[in-house]
Amino acid sequence: MTAMPPPAAKGATRRATMKDVAALAGVSPKTVSNVVTGTVVVREETRAKVEAAMAELDFVPNLSARGLRKGRSGIIAVALPDLATAYSAELVHRIVQAAHERGLAVQIEETATEPEREKELLSRARAHLVDGLILNPVRLEDSVLKYADRLPPVVVIGEVEQHRADHVRIDSRLAAADATRHVLARGARRIAVIGADGDASIATATSRLRLDGVHDALREAGVPRDAGLEVNRLPWSMASGADAARTLISRGIGFDAVIALTDSLALGVLHALHEHGIRVPDDVIVTGFDDVEFSDFTSPSLTTIAFDRRAFAEAALGLLESRMDDRTAAPRGLTLSHRLIERASTAASPAGYRP
Repeated sequence: MTAMPPPAAKGATRRATMKDVAALAGVSPKTVSNVVTGTVVVREETRAKVEAAMAELDFVPNLSARGLRKGRSGIIAVALPDLATAYSAELVHRIVQAAHERGLAVQIEETATEPEREKELLSRARAHLVDGLILNPVRLEDSVLKYADRLPPVVVIGEVEQHRADHVRIDSRLAAADATRHVLARGARRIAVIGADGDASIATATSRLRLDGVHDALREAGVPRDAGLEVNRLPWSMASGADAARTLISRGIGFDAVIALTDSLALGVLHALHEHGIRVPDDVIVTGFDDVEFSDFTSPSLTTIAFDRRAFAEAALGLLESRMDDRTAAPRGLTLSHRLIERASTAASPAGYRP
């Protein structure tokens, strides 16, 4: 007959322990621990008995206490500059999904361009309130990465070039050049850029690299750059894209293609062009960047740069776990592949917009 756990004292509520679960399931406390942690393979029949005992006793494992004894909280932080964008939502979804599969909880933060928020996150990591950080700084000059002497486990995602922490990225410069080569192949020569211009005060690491990529492809094709066709607005939202496109049109300069540096900007561009009776793709062709879900459902559907966000999340978490295990290893960088997805917004040779 299976032993029963001792009753709680009259009037008291006693929390069930692993010993209680072991007694009810007829196994050792070590076997219960193996089921809870998943660190050792347990026979399915035994696992089922343990899980049934845990359910009957309403047993809740004290994972946080165990983690703290190991110097781990089981929590990581993910900090992105703007959580309002579709790109951020999709990336965070993938990171949280992959982290949970690894037994990690995720704390989500928004940093914008405020170094103080990054400092707070580093402080939490040093105090062991979180085990590590996945950080997406906007500019190196505004980031704690620039001057932090001893970083906790950190993985940087995005375009900021640095060599102090592990890094996961796509080649944004090459990707923007690929998008530009695509519209050039369609016959476009007056190519506008929405999301970058010559104003260094609002330039980000991403806008600089992607604008450089556009310039690379123009130079390669022998097409001169026209600064009048470059407009930036922050934040990179749909509203900013529409406002930037209206500014472009108001300059009275003809153009036949628009490279928008994010899909959110591109959606705003499509809206503003429609407002002004400019047809896409007949008059002007448009590309985006990131391949967020709505890009396949715009009218017309949006040609864009895509990359595997699940692989991106897995790469970032893999580097972070390695860094949490060994803080002395040299920083590593991973560059994931990208591809251009051709859709209806570039399906014609554009006639061009003439003011």
